[in-house]
Amino acid sequence: MIKKYFNLFDLSQEVDYKTEILSGLTVALALIPEAVAFALIAGLPPLTGLYAAFVMGFVTSILGGRPGMISGATGAVAVILVALAQSHGIEYIFATVILAGILQACAGFLKMGKLMRLVPHPVIFGFVNGLAIIIFMSQFEQFQTSDGAWLSGESLYLFSGLVALTMLIIWGLPKLTKLVPSSLVAILTIFAIVIGFGIDTKTVGDMASISGGFPPFHIPTVPFTLATLTVIFPYAAIMAAVGLIESLLTLNIIDEITETRGRGNKEAVAQGIANICSGFLSGMGGCAMIGQSLINISAGARARLSGIFASVMLLVFIMFGANLIEQLPMAALTGLMIMVAIGTFEWASLRTINKMPNSDIFVMAMVTLVTAVLHNLALAVIIGVIISALVFAWGNATRIRARKHVDENGVKHYEIYGPLFFGSTTLFSQKFDVLKDPNEIIISFRESRIVDMSAIDALHKITERYSKVGKKVHLTFLSKDCRRLLADADAIIDVNLLEDPTYKLVVDKMPKLN
Repeated sequence: MIKKYFNLFDLSQEVDYKTEILSGLTVALALIPEAVAFALIAGLPPLTGLYAAFVMGFVTSILGGRPGMISGATGAVAVILVALAQSHGIEYIFATVILAGILQACAGFLKMGKLMRLVPHPVIFGFVNGLAIIIFMSQFEQFQTSDGAWLSGESLYLFSGLVALTMLIIWGLPKLTKLVPSSLVAILTIFAIVIGFGIDTKTVGDMASISGGFPPFHIPTVPFTLATLTVIFPYAAIMAAVGLIESLLTLNIIDEITETRGRGNKEAVAQGIANICSGFLSGMGGCAMIGQSLINISAGARARLSGIFASVMLLVFIMFGANLIEQLPMAALTGLMIMVAIGTFEWASLRTINKMPNSDIFVMAMVTLVTAVLHNLALAVIIGVIISALVFAWGNATRIRARKHVDENGVKHYEIYGPLFFGSTTLFSQKFDVLKDPNEIIISFRESRIVDMSAIDALHKITERYSKVGKKVHLTFLSKDCRRLLADADAIIDVNLLEDPTYKLVVDKMPKLN
């Protein structure tokens, strides 16, 4: 079990150390303002976000199921913890993060990562597009002063110009060379321009101080009682669910980009262990970060080293380089995140709108809207899955058919086509003419399946109707699982199961195969 989940390195994978290190450095720089901002959103000290970014990134990079994916403090988690932070304080936050981690690890060990197979592609499109809009819209606050007023005049022109230059470098440099990540070059170039010309513009230090030490080990000082569990469990359950949904969807997106396959259950376990460690090391917890993951992947990183290096460098910045990093221009990071938003958006989804079913377009638009407006990623995905499931159920409910014929013995046959389940039972019942049918009928399920309890109940009702008028019903061509389902429900339905005929092919001589 331990070897299965915690095999740290794939020895068959060739690592480009230069690319991994430079990409990790870029990610580390981009993590700082995000972590600080999310901690402030949750009403927590900035260092709780930075510590969470370090711990989450380090642990998941080593133990996770998707090399190259970056985890840290996220807005989705921050929004969940706001109310608890205000009502009970930071110690309850740490306890909640630990409990959420336990739930996530259990989900991974129970292989619940497979549930992501139920998420349709339009839902993923909507999730990604909504997330891109969130990333883009969140950059607008950088064009405001500390008191909420919009930048104007020379300050606006300088900031906008630096943002535009950052975006230009990120877009144009790869066309000339790919020896170094364009994102890192853009950040360092803007940094040099601002320092060299003494430009007065917003910096990371204007948000909050990032100076600190190594994350202190700390057992949450909360009462270990049922009352405490009652308080933190709902938040922990929501945090665990949101974290897993966002992490596993990010894993799927990175899989598509890299044309490789990650391991969802292993990632779930790693996310859980990371959150447990984060709670004990004074962090606010988190999950996978699609923006930073895309920065990492677009820079060419494909191995675990980039995430490990990014988290270690983040800790180095906190402990030794805070004074320098606090001078980093926010314009460079704003331009970087805008380019991430542009790269995140699934533009292909717009080009194929007129080729997609209307139901898929509606699901994609709904998930995008909920994600972008409510910033509730889990709710958006759940709504999308429910709508898709209802559309699928309705489509299958209307496809059930029955071919009818009477054989030479006067037995009437009903050959059923399509699944028999809760949505199709009404149409199924309407296919039979009980009063006019002969004394014996056979219902064939060669092209159908009995799916659920509603289907069994429908069979019970139809056989009961025939029984009341003295007629006999036989069922045939039932699969093994359908027979088992009927056997389990023998107290509800009592019908005659015919043995399916066997067909044999007789030939005089087997032909020779060339």
